Amino acid sequence: MLDPELLIALVAAAVGAGFVDSIAGGGGLITVPVLMLAGLSPEQALATNKVQGSFGAATAAVSYARSGLVDLRAQLPAAALAFAAGVAGALLVSALPTQALRVVLPVVLIGIALFFALKPGLGDLDRAARLTPAVFGLTVVPAVGFYDGLIGPGAGAFYMMGFVTLAGYGILKATAHTKLLNFASNIGGLTAFALTGHPLWIVGLAMGAGQMLGALIGARLALRVGARVIKPLLVVTSTALALRLLWQML
Repeated sequence: MLDPELLIALVAAAVGAGFVDSIAGGGGLITVPVLMLAGLSPEQALATNKVQGSFGAATAAVSYARSGLVDLRAQLPAAALAFAAGVAGALLVSALPTQALRVVLPVVLIGIALFFALKPGLGDLDRAARLTPAVFGLTVVPAVGFYDGLIGPGAGAFYMMGFVTLAGYGILKATAHTKLLNFASNIGGLTAFALTGHPLWIVGLAMGAGQMLGALIGARLALRVGARVIKPLLVVTSTALALRLLWQML
């Protein structure tokens, strides 16, 4: 059992992670390393991160839905696919060459950061979609959901990239639509991890309270400021995640 001071520090980290995650994704950049520094094994850290992260994603999804930016009921079929893909990814962690994927990921994340930093005209206005909602839901959603269950960090950025480049959504609308899918694939991965007994539930639930607070603050800020805060934070978190993955390989 963690001592109270350490648990308070973990909850504080979860507040910051919930704030970042509700705007641009990448909250796992904060919570996974902190959990490992607290003495959890990598498996326990990833599983416990799924517990606490689910609260933040759910809170952000509800906040954006209340603002009228997203219809959560209309997203349920896509969320079901994300959930199933998250389960599949988590169950196949030991069977697939995830290390090879980790080599490619930093390059992809740097590409995402450069896209949002340098692409002109990216704002909160929608553009022409390249995929129909049905095709997007059957391809992009399960692909990112599978990654979320398999590895996890950065899934929010991948959902965002898909919504902006392929669904034609403005940045704020894309952020809003990302959250339910992120929640669903997170829960899918957690379901698989729960079967192995890895999550530390008390720690995860305590951090979940911090996630909810951070997500509420972050979603309200994003709703007020929109792309002006989402774009820079997405660039920073994508770059930070790429650098962290590169550091892990050294």
